[in-house]
Amino acid sequence: MAAIYSGIYLKLKSAQTPWEDKIKLARFAWISSQCLLPNKEQVLLDWCTHALTGWYKKKVDFPQNVLDGLWCYLDDLLHSRKLHSFLKQGKSISLRLNMAQLLLDRLQDHGHSEAVCSVGLSTLLSVCQGILSAPELSSIFTTKYELMVSLMSRLISLASHQLQQLSGSLKSDHESDMEALQSQPAWDADKEFDIGHQSNLQADSKSNSKFTENLASDKLFEVLLLALTCYSLVQRQQPNPNRVFTLVTDQLFQPMIFLRHWLSPAALSSPTPPPVSQQMCRDIRTKIDTILQLALFAPERMSLYQEELTKADSGKRVSGTAKRSLKPTSVLLSKLTVQSFCEPSLYYAVKSNIVPVLFKLFLESYGTAKGERNEEQGMLCFFFLVSLSNTLNLGLESHLSKNTDLQMCPSPQSAPCRPESWSLALLAVESLLNSALFGDIYNVAADRIRHGEVQLRFYRSLAEMLLKQAQPSIPAWYRCLKALLSLNHLILEPDLEQLLSLAWVNMDCTNSRVLQAKQVAVCSILQTYTKLRQMPKLFSDLLSVITKTALDQPRPPLLSGEVFSTLRTCLLDTPSSQTIEICLLVLQSIKKYTPQKQTITDDINVQDEVAFNADSSLKIMSLSQILHSVLFNLKTLDNGSPLPLVRQSQKLMETMHEVIKELQQHLAKVDTKTKPSVQKPPKKVKKGQKVVDSETNSQINQNTLEATLLLRYTLVEVDTLFSIHCSKYTSLEPAHQVTSENEDQITSASPVIECIQNLLSGEIFPQSVVIASGPFSSLLLRHLLLQQMKKILSMPSMLSEPSSTGVLNQAAHFIASEIEKCLNVDQMWIGHMYAVNGSSYLVAYWYLVTSNLPLILPYLDDEDVRSIATVLIGSQLTRPTQDKDTLHNCLTVPLISSQLLKSHIFPELPSLFSATVQFLLQSVLKVLRTAPQNLDIFQNTSRIQKEMVVERILASLTIDNECVELSSTQKTDILNMLQIMKVLNPDGMSSEDLTDCFLLLIFLLTSTTCQTKDVDHTDDPSCLLLKGLIQILISLLEGTNFPSVLKFIHGGTLLQAVVSSVLRHSLISTENPDWLDLVKEMQAFISCLVQLIITRSSSIRLNLNQFASFLCSKETKDKLTDRASVSTLTAHVLLASLSTFSCTLTSNLGKSRSLDELLTQILMQTTATLRLAVKSILKPQAILNVSSIFSEAFVLEVVTVMLKCELSLYSMEENKQTCSISHMPLYQGCSLQVLKEINSAPRPREFLVSSLHFLSTFYSAVKMMAEKQENDKESKDLDDLFMTILQSLQRLLTAHWLSSTDLHDLEPTLQKLLCHLVDKCSSERFNQMLLMIKEGLDTVKLRGGNYREVLSTVILVKLLFCCPLPEACFNALWFIAPQIISTMMFLIKSSSQDVSLNLPFTIPVMATVTALLRQGEGVIANPHHVTMVLGALQWVPLDHLAPDVYEATFTAIHETLFAIIKCHPQVMLKAAPSFLNVFYRLVASIMQEGKQRKDADADSGISLRCSMLVERMCSHIAATSEDFTTLSAFIVAQYVTELQKVTLRPDVKMHLTEGIYMILDLCLEQDIKFLMAGLHTGVREVFNELYSSYTHYHKTQRQGEEKYTV
Repeated sequence: MAAIYSGIYLKLKSAQTPWEDKIKLARFAWISSQCLLPNKEQVLLDWCTHALTGWYKKKVDFPQNVLDGLWCYLDDLLHSRKLHSFLKQGKSISLRLNMAQLLLDRLQDHGHSEAVCSVGLSTLLSVCQGILSAPELSSIFTTKYELMVSLMSRLISLASHQLQQLSGSLKSDHESDMEALQSQPAWDADKEFDIGHQSNLQADSKSNSKFTENLASDKLFEVLLLALTCYSLVQRQQPNPNRVFTLVTDQLFQPMIFLRHWLSPAALSSPTPPPVSQQMCRDIRTKIDTILQLALFAPERMSLYQEELTKADSGKRVSGTAKRSLKPTSVLLSKLTVQSFCEPSLYYAVKSNIVPVLFKLFLESYGTAKGERNEEQGMLCFFFLVSLSNTLNLGLESHLSKNTDLQMCPSPQSAPCRPESWSLALLAVESLLNSALFGDIYNVAADRIRHGEVQLRFYRSLAEMLLKQAQPSIPAWYRCLKALLSLNHLILEPDLEQLLSLAWVNMDCTNSRVLQAKQVAVCSILQTYTKLRQMPKLFSDLLSVITKTALDQPRPPLLSGEVFSTLRTCLLDTPSSQTIEICLLVLQSIKKYTPQKQTITDDINVQDEVAFNADSSLKIMSLSQILHSVLFNLKTLDNGSPLPLVRQSQKLMETMHEVIKELQQHLAKVDTKTKPSVQKPPKKVKKGQKVVDSETNSQINQNTLEATLLLRYTLVEVDTLFSIHCSKYTSLEPAHQVTSENEDQITSASPVIECIQNLLSGEIFPQSVVIASGPFSSLLLRHLLLQQMKKILSMPSMLSEPSSTGVLNQAAHFIASEIEKCLNVDQMWIGHMYAVNGSSYLVAYWYLVTSNLPLILPYLDDEDVRSIATVLIGSQLTRPTQDKDTLHNCLTVPLISSQLLKSHIFPELPSLFSATVQFLLQSVLKVLRTAPQNLDIFQNTSRIQKEMVVERILASLTIDNECVELSSTQKTDILNMLQIMKVLNPDGMSSEDLTDCFLLLIFLLTSTTCQTKDVDHTDDPSCLLLKGLIQILISLLEGTNFPSVLKFIHGGTLLQAVVSSVLRHSLISTENPDWLDLVKEMQAFISCLVQLIITRSSSIRLNLNQFASFLCSKETKDKLTDRASVSTLTAHVLLASLSTFSCTLTSNLGKSRSLDELLTQILMQTTATLRLAVKSILKPQAILNVSSIFSEAFVLEVVTVMLKCELSLYSMEENKQTCSISHMPLYQGCSLQVLKEINSAPRPREFLVSSLHFLSTFYSAVKMMAEKQENDKESKDLDDLFMTILQSLQRLLTAHWLSSTDLHDLEPTLQKLLCHLVDKCSSERFNQMLLMIKEGLDTVKLRGGNYREVLSTVILVKLLFCCPLPEACFNALWFIAPQIISTMMFLIKSSSQDVSLNLPFTIPVMATVTALLRQGEGVIANPHHVTMVLGALQWVPLDHLAPDVYEATFTAIHETLFAIIKCHPQVMLKAAPSFLNVFYRLVASIMQEGKQRKDADADSGISLRCSMLVERMCSHIAATSEDFTTLSAFIVAQYVTELQKVTLRPDVKMHLTEGIYMILDLCLEQDIKFLMAGLHTGVREVFNELYSSYTHYHKTQRQGEEKYTV
C-alpha cells in the first residue's frame, strides 16, 4: 500500500510525468479504493487547484487540452457523490483561497467580448455551482464579503449581457437553439466519472456551438440564483450596515436593477421573452428585492433617512451638522441618474421599472408603525416618494423646491418625459400612487393641521401635470387619476371640469383596454361623489363640460355599459332631493339651447334657424339622455315622501313639460316651413349670416325630434309612476277632463285617448319630421304609445268609453306595423336604448313588441298575429347560422324569439300560441306537398282534414300502403320544426290545435320514410325522425286537451300505429345507438298512453284488448319464435312492447275489482307470449351467446317483467295454496347465472342495473314461496339466497373496474334490493348481515392499501341505514351505531393522510356518516358521538386539490355540518366551537379558491357553487341564534381577517357577503365595539367597510321586513 501511495503522489509532483498521465492518475486515485492516500480528497483538490493557479500565474506551462482536462477534473470532483458524502459526514475539506480570485478573473474574461477565454463558460459555471452548493467549499467567497460582492457583480453583469444578446437575436435562431437543446441528452453531474470519458469531456469543453451557449445560459441563471441565496445569507451576517450600503450601491445596485429589468413581467410578455422560466425569473427578482431591501433600507439606517429627508425640530433642514454623515437618498438618486450602466435606449425603462420597487421596499421597511410614530414614518415615506418622483423627469422640480422645501439632489439636465416614455412613466407613477395608497402614508387631517398640506400640494402638482400633459390613449393615465382620487378627492376637485372633459366627455379612443380603464375611472368618480353626498356638484361640472364643447357630430353615449350600472347604484344611494336637483340642473342646461318663441316670422325665423344649429340639437340630445337615465333610476315618490320633496318633484315635472312644449312648437314651426307653398323669390343673404343647407336642417330636426320624444316618454313614464304611488302628487295628464260645476261628470274624451289620436295623426309630432327621422325616433314613438295604452288599460273608466277600443286597436296596429321587417335580419343589440341605430333597430323593436305582447295582443287583428308567429318561427329556423356570430351579452331576434317560446307567459297568449302552432303545421304540410307522391288530403287546405288523416292512419295498419319518401333536405326541415315543437307547452294548445298537431305527427310516423340511397347504415336518418316524432307525441299526451284526440281515433289504434311504424322501420334498419334510443322512446310512449287510458276510465277494455290482441296475435308469436326468418330488430321491438305493456298493467293492479279482472285477463295473454319468447331466446341449441342478438341487460329486463307478471297473477289468486309460479326453474337458472357473472368481469352499467332489478324480484318470489310452503328447506334456501346476494353485492362493490361515478349511479338500485332483503327479515339473517358489516369495517385493510373492500362495506352501511326495518332489526342496528360511527371516524382520519383517497374513499365515508346522522335524528342519544364527527372533519384536506375533487370534498363536509345543525340541534350548545372551526375551514378555503385569477374561468362555477353553500350554512347558523350568539363576533372576525388577504371575484364575494350579513344580525352592540377595538388596522378597515354596507343595505331591509312580520 505504501508503494501505491508513494508512487502516485510522487508521479503527480514529478516534473517528468506528462500532464496527460497526471490527470489519468489523479482520476484513478479519486475513484479507486486501493489507493489509500492520507486525506486523499484534500490532496487531490489541492493538487488540481495548485496546477490551475500555477498556469494562470505563468509558473507552470502545459497545453490547452491539459488545461481543459484540469478544469473538467475539478468540476467532476466538486460534483461527485463521494465528495458530498464526505462533507455530510463532517470531514473537513476546503479549497485554496486564491481559487476565489482565479474564478473571478475567469468570469471577468467572459464578461468582455474582446478577451480570450481559456476555459468554457459552461465548465466554469459548473465549477462555481459545485463550490457554492457546499458551505465548506463556498467559504473561499463567504469568509470575505468583498469577494462575495465581486462574485455577484460579475455573475449579474454576465447574466445581463447574455439576456441583452439573446433578446437581440432573431426568433428563428432562438427556435433552432431550443431544438438543439432538446435533442442533446443531458449529462448527469451526480454520476461518477471514469477515465474513458476524458476525451469526450475535453471535446465538449472546446465546442463553440449554439447548443453550448444555450446550455451555458441555462446554467448561468441556476448559478446566479444559488449565488444570490449565498450572498443574502452573508449580507445578513455583516456587522457594519454602512459598509454593506456602500459596497452594494457602488458595485451591485446598477447591475441588479439592469438585470431585474430584463427579468421583469413586461420583458417576459414581450414578443421575444428571455429563455428563462417564469418561476426562475420570479425567484431571482425576489432575491434581488430582498438584498436591496436589507442593504439600502436596513432598520439602523432609518435615522439617516430622517436626517436627510424630514425637517428637524428647529424647522430647518439639517445640513451643516450632518455633512460628513451618509446621505442614502442622495446616493441612491445619484446612482439612478447615471446613464452609463446601460444603453441610452434602455435607461428610462430600467429607471421607471426600479423606482416603484424601491418605494415599495422603503414602505415595507419604514412604513409600519402605530400612533404618532405612524404619522412620522408616513411623512418620511412621503418625502422619499417625492425624491423618487424627481428621477422620472415629470417636470415637477420647480413645484417640489417651492412647495415641499425639500433639497433635491443634483441631477443631469434632462428634458421632460419624452412621448415614447409616457407609457413607462405613467406605469411607474401608478405603482407609486398605489403603494402610497395601500401603505396609508397620507393622513389628510394631519397633513392639513401639522404639515401645511405639503402632501396635498405635491399630489395637486402631480394631478396638474397629468391633466396638462394628458395621455388619454394610455390606460395607466386613467389609473393614475383613479389612485389620486382614492387618496383625496380634493386633489382633483379644482380641475374637476378638465378631468371630466379629458377622461369622460371628450374621450374618443376606441381601444378596449383604454375603454375599460376609462370606465373604471369614471365609475370611481361617481362612487366617490356619491359617498361625499356631492352628486349635484359633480353633475353641475359635467353639464358645464357638455355645454362648453362644440359638437358637429353625435358623441358616443356618455352613460353606457359599466358606467350606467354604477350610476344606477349610486342614484339609489343618493338622497331623492339631490337627485331632483340634478334633474333640474339638466333641465336648465336644456333650456339654454331650446329655441325661444318668436313673434316675427320671416327674418327672425332665419336667425333662429341659424342660432339653433347642429351643435344645439346634439347637446339637447346628450342632455336628454342623461335626464332619462337619472329619472329612470330615481327612487319613486310614495305616500311616505315628505311634502317638500313632492313639491320639488312637481316643479321638476312642470319645468320638464314646459321644455317639451317649446321643443314641440319648434318642430311644428319647422313642419310648417317645409310644407309646399306658393313659390317666393329667394331672399338676399345678409353679410355675416350663415346659410344652412337642407342636409344639415334634416339632421338638426332629427336630433331635436329624438330628444323631444325621449323627454316626452320619460315625462309620461315618471309622471305615471309618481301618480300611482303618491297620492299627494298631482299628475300633469289627468285621466279625464271634468267641469268645474260637477267634478264627477266627464265632459269630454279622456286626454290620454286624445293624446294617442294626436300621436297617430301627427298633430303632436309632424308627420314630415317623423318620416324623415331615424330608427331611434320610431322606437321612442312606439314606447310613448305603449305608455299611453297602459294608462287606458289601468283605468276601467277609460276602457268603458266608446272610442277607447278603436284607439287601442289603432295604437296596437301601429306598434306592430313593422313586424315583417324583423324576419331574416342579421342585427345585434347590446340592450341599451341609446345604442339603437340602423344596425340594431329591428332587434330593439322586436324586443319591445315581444316584451309587451300581453298588452297589445288583444287589440291586434289576425293578420298581425300571424306576422308575429311567422317571425317567431322563421327566426328560429335560421338561428343555427346566426348564433355562431352572436356576441356575449348581445340580443338578437332569434335569441329573443327563443326566450319567448320557452317562457311561462307564452301559453297564456292563446291567439298567438294558436297562430304559432298553425304556422308550424302549415310549414310541415308545405314540405309534404313537395314530396313526389301526390297527397290529396293536404292539397289546398288551410287546416288539416282530421277525418281523412285518420282514414290514412287506419289504412297504414291494415294494408301495405305506400309511404311518402322524404329527401334529406325535407327530413332536415321537418326535424328543425320538431325541435321548435318540443319547446311548446302542450297545455297552451287548444283542443283543435292539439288534435291537428297530434294527428299530423301520427301521420308522419306511419306514412313517411326517408331516402336510404347512398346513406351509411350506421347513420340512420329515419331513426332520428321517428325518435323526434315519438318524443313530441309523448309531450302532447301530457297536454290537458289530449282527450279531444281520442274523439277521432282510439287509444289502442294509436298504440298499434306507433309500434307498427317502428316494426316497419326494423325491417330496413340496423342496430345502432339511434335505434336503441328509438326503442326506448317507443316504450315511453306505450307506458304513458296505456296509463292515460287506464286513468281516464273510458273504453279501457276496448283499447287495451285491441293492443293486447295485436301484441299476442299468432303473427306476433311466429315472429318471436321463428328466429330464422324474422329480423332480430323486429323481435326486439315486439319484446320491448310486450314487456312495457305488461309492466304498466302490473303497476295498476289493486285499484278496483273490475279493473283487476280486466288487467288479469290481459296479463295472462301477454305473460304467455313472453314465456314463448323467452324460451326461444334462451334455447341452447338455437342461441349459444345471447348477447349476439339481444343485450344481456335487455333479456334480463324481459325476464324480470315476466316474473313480476307471474307474481302479480299469483297475488291476485284467492287460493294461493294451489297456485305456484310456473317457470321457477327458469328463474332459478337466471339467478345463478346473474350471481356468477355480476362481478366476474367488467360489465356495462345497464347490465348491472338489470341484474339488481332481477335479484330484487327473484328474492321476493322466493320469499313468497317460502311463506306459502312454511318448511325448513324453503327457509334454509331463502337464508342461503340472502347471504349469497349480500356476498355478491360486496364483491361487486369491491370490483376495481367500477369508478366512483358508477358506484354513485348504482346506489338507488342497490337501495331497492336491500329494501327487499330486509323486508320481514328474520333476526338470524339480520345478525349475519351485521357480522358481515363488522368484518368489512376492518381498519387493518385500509392500512394495507385495500380500501375497496372497506368501501364496499361503507356503502352497504349507508344504504342499510336508509332502509325501513322491522322493529327488532331497527333496534339491533342502532344499538351498534355508536361503534360504526367510531370506526367511520377512524377511517376518515386515516384516509385523510393520503390526498389521493379523497374522492374514491374519504368522501363516500363522509356521505355515509351524513346519512347516519340524518336517519339518527331523535335516535342517537349520546351527543359525544356527534362531536366525534366534527373532530374527524378537521382532518379532511381542502388544500391543493383538483377542482372536481375540491368541490366534492367541500360539498361532503358542508352536508355533514348541515345534518348536524338540522337533525341534532341539542349538541350545538357544547359543540358550537368545534362546529365553527370546521365551518371556518370551509370559509377560508373558498376565499382562497375564489380569488381573482387570470386562469380561473374554468373553475369559476365551482367557486360560485361552494360560496352559495357557505351562504346557505350562514342562514342556518343565524336560524339557530341561541347557540351562536356569543360566537358570532368571532365568525365575523375570522371572515374579515381572511378577506383582508385576498381579492375575491365579485360573484363569490356577493354570496359570502350575504352570508356574513346574516351572522352580523346576531351580533349585539358590544360585539361590534369589541370588533372595532380588537381588530388590527388593516383588518379593521375591511370590517368598517363591511359593516357600513351591512347597515346601509341589509339592516334597513331587514328592519323594513320586520315591520310587516307578525
